Amino acid sequence: MGWLGTLIVGLIAGLLASWIMKAKTGVFVDLLLGVAGAFIGGLIAQIFTGVPLSGGINLWNILVALGGSILVILIYRLIKRK
Repeated sequence: MGWLGTLIVGLIAGLLASWIMKAKTGVFVDLLLGVAGAFIGGLIAQIFTGVPLSGGINLWNILVALGGSILVILIYRLIKRK
């Protein structure tokens, strides 16, 4: 369930992050950035807590993936701006 759960949580987080950040990138890019954000957010959270967070679909994992997705959208905007 680890990879599949992270993928599903990433899709949810990508849509939420694009809504929060008012990103006008399109649904497909939003979903890709969300999945990337879920993996990055999970890695960052694992570094700080020492606990792997790819356990499934729950509120904590969605919030971590949302934070990672917002970070990825910010980086995407910086790269695209140049």
